[in-house]
Amino acid sequence: MNRLSIIYSMLTLFFITAVGFFVHFYEQVQANDLKMNEAVTTETPLPKYHFALIGEEMNHDYWRLVGAGAKKREAEHDVFVEYEGPERSNPEEQLKLFDMAIKSKVDGIIVQALNEKFTPLINKAVNEGIPVITIDTDSADSLRNVYIGTDNYAAGQLAGKTLVKDTGGEAIVGIITGSLDNAHHQHRVQGFKDVIEQEEGIKIVAIEESNITRVEAEEKAYNMLTNHRDITAFFGTSSYNGIGIVAAAKSLKRYDDMYVITFDTIDENIQLLEQGEIDAIVEQQPFEMGYQSIETMLDIIKGKQVEDVYHTDSTIIRISDLPNWKNSRDDAS
Repeated sequence: MNRLSIIYSMLTLFFITAVGFFVHFYEQVQANDLKMNEAVTTETPLPKYHFALIGEEMNHDYWRLVGAGAKKREAEHDVFVEYEGPERSNPEEQLKLFDMAIKSKVDGIIVQALNEKFTPLINKAVNEGIPVITIDTDSADSLRNVYIGTDNYAAGQLAGKTLVKDTGGEAIVGIITGSLDNAHHQHRVQGFKDVIEQEEGIKIVAIEESNITRVEAEEKAYNMLTNHRDITAFFGTSSYNGIGIVAAAKSLKRYDDMYVITFDTIDENIQLLEQGEIDAIVEQQPFEMGYQSIETMLDIIKGKQVEDVYHTDSTIIRISDLPNWKNSRDDAS
């Protein structure tokens, strides 16, 4: 009897323990279900609008600023900005990203229109009801809704007038352009040439492209200085051109008597300006381009009247301008 009692007691204890585990497990399941339901009901809703921003080169200070401007505006509105682009300049990859954005049926596309191949895709997007803003580089003959960016022809003229003033109207000039095919570089070169050609004491002796790399900019500048030993000034139409020009002039021990004007206030160019190795920089407003593009796209979607072209400012920065320039940049940040 004692043995049976012990066995019955153990079975009873086991049954009670099993029931306790079951009740505890059931309560845990119920609690987890409640948490999941709360998570679903309190989950942050998706943004109302999805925009695609397709830049030229993700691994570049200029385009990081474009993206930062767009993202700042994104945070102020019910918008998601999908910012993409090739690591290095590659128009074909940009076109693929553009096509993917159209197929994804995003609410708006902001794209740099580097060449005429972008026009059919711009027209396709607009015809399918997707508004398109061109940024930095325009496609004026397309159906795009708005262009936001530098007036590249006027910026080239500004560079030309600056060189004329700083050299006293006497110079032999070499031009390093980012690309001979890209529209915005073409416009910068043309604006520059149209000013320079009016000056009897200034002559352009060579134009080469760097393919938007500092290595090729240095190589082309080196070849120019070797083949045209009378060059006394350079104009660079892309961010990295000034860096390559200075490196080539240094290697040939020509930087002491070389005038250099280039585009964009990236850190390396500012350092060279401070050191007196670059004489002037054409400053653009990439942050403003990105920021304004989101606001303008929302206006388009909401049916508000917008301008056909929104030109951001371009200005000249010399070493004497740096204190004020740095102060204004610090205030903006």
